[in-house]
Amino acid sequence: MQLRFPDPDYAASRRAQTSFTLAIKLTAAFVALLWLIHAFQVVTGLSLVGFGLRPRELSGLSGLLFTPLLHGNLEHLISNSMPLFIGGVAILFLYPNSSLRVLPLLYVGTSALAWTFARPSIHIGASGLVYGMLTYVFVAGVLRRDVRSVGVSLMVWFLYGSMVWGVFPLAPRMSWELHATGLVLGAVLAWAYRGWDRPPLKTYEWEDEDEEEQDFEPSDDEDDEPWRSQRRH
Repeated sequence: MQLRFPDPDYAASRRAQTSFTLAIKLTAAFVALLWLIHAFQVVTGLSLVGFGLRPRELSGLSGLLFTPLLHGNLEHLISNSMPLFIGGVAILFLYPNSSLRVLPLLYVGTSALAWTFARPSIHIGASGLVYGMLTYVFVAGVLRRDVRSVGVSLMVWFLYGSMVWGVFPLAPRMSWELHATGLVLGAVLAWAYRGWDRPPLKTYEWEDEDEEEQDFEPSDDEDDEPWRSQRRH
């Protein structure tokens, strides 16, 4: 696999730094919202779990909006917070244009797919969104093959590659259905938007010279033309 090198002037530009800072702020704000919702439940004693996803029930469709926002306990929230932050920053920074479409599709799509086949239970948590984002970042990096995206893909695999076991029904209280739909949808969207957000690449003088030589290299027909003209005379 041949890797491409992004233009260092682009990667170190003020625009890139601003985009990275914005990605951190937006993702941190969303994670903070999850913590505020959980704190509200603890302080008031109210349970919002009823707004979670209930497969194949019309009343359970509220989970399309609320499932990623609700967590059963503090341990559940903690386990999702860090991968959610890393995945969110990566997808917003590396893929700013496609993320405007991918993130809403992952947010609603993972719950919507799980609604069609998941077990009759209440499914809550941002794990479907986490699986979708991390899968998108990993697959998108492999498909784009620029050094920066591939490096983030390897980091995601190193940190969270073991999460792939979460798509299997190994734990009775774990919503493996949300994990599976997130993984599948993330991979499909990475393929669908594989041509988006490609950074400008670094070019070298010798590459330009090779292109110029190819442009001015005469064809076989042009080489033969003088010989054919002489033969006619």
